Amino acid sequence: MKSKIIGVGNYIPSETITNLFFDKHVFLNEQGENLKDDNSLITSKLKKITGIEERRYASNDQVTSDLGFIAAKNAIENSKIDPETLDYIIFAHNFGDVKFGTIQSDAVPSLASRVKNLLQIKNNFCVGYDLLFGCPGWIEGVIQANAFIKSGIAKRCLVIGAETLSRVVDEHDRDSMIYADGAGAVILEANDNDDDSGIKSHVSASHTLNEKDFLNFGKSYNNDSCPDTRYIKMDGRKIYEFALINVPDAMKKCFDQSGYSIDQLDKIIIHQANEKMDEAIVNRFYQLYDTPPPAGIMPMVISKLGNSSVATIPSLLTMILNDELASHSIKENDIVLFASVGAGMNINAFVYRF
Repeated sequence: MKSKIIGVGNYIPSETITNLFFDKHVFLNEQGENLKDDNSLITSKLKKITGIEERRYASNDQVTSDLGFIAAKNAIENSKIDPETLDYIIFAHNFGDVKFGTIQSDAVPSLASRVKNLLQIKNNFCVGYDLLFGCPGWIEGVIQANAFIKSGIAKRCLVIGAETLSRVVDEHDRDSMIYADGAGAVILEANDNDDDSGIKSHVSASHTLNEKDFLNFGKSYNNDSCPDTRYIKMDGRKIYEFALINVPDAMKKCFDQSGYSIDQLDKIIIHQANEKMDEAIVNRFYQLYDTPPPAGIMPMVISKLGNSSVATIPSLLTMILNDELASHSIKENDIVLFASVGAGMNINAFVYRF
């Protein structure tokens, strides 16, 4: 039994936030001191390192489950299935529903249950649950759905990745400029046809001995802010070094298990975390095969959409399959390697033949 993607959908919020949005922000260091560079230089450096010019924020009346619902609905419509035939709804996120202007996360009931309710699914044996796995959460959801399908306990699974990171950032931390909101979803279906499409291999890893706090929740850099309020924090340098050392090896392990040769790989869809870092990861991955990466192997949309965590990969996949990126396409029989890295520190990947 094979797991095949039969539908894709995304939701890209309409509110565009350019780098000019941060022009009046008061950025501080960890000691609460003003940064020496002015904001125009700070945003210029951001663009140079991460590639980000714009990002999308959810509207004030939306929460993460709303975004996930829209992406899920689009994926269901794209697949042309009856949602009552879904066996699982797996919702990957990290911070639950955080209403605009508040600081409290709400994940009870689960976001998957909320989406199931919004979809008006009556089937009680359609099971919804949430998955917290950092930015690689959506890939991990696909891996779990694949296991359900291969074991025979499920025939159809909806896997959602959605996040509203704009609600959990410290406005005094320049890293806040990286984060964005969005959602993406796919429908996976059991398929025993003779064609060779589907998931071919996958790997997952959790590096926790020395790396678990590279991404964490910490207090604001503004010493006058409530010390009990926590925001997403990261050690960018350590994450960069960690990713360059460990992600290419995990990608190679996964790709080698697929049985394909490196010259057969058509596309790499990697978590849109940092353009410079992603390019370095892909370059090192190809170095492991003693060959340079082909032109156009890695589509990037981070410049306009920012880093929306679990949503980046399914959103990008939807854009490609819907012919929304002029320079990228995925055709029948194409071999695609998906990979992600994030809080945990978790790494995962899977190889898919379309």
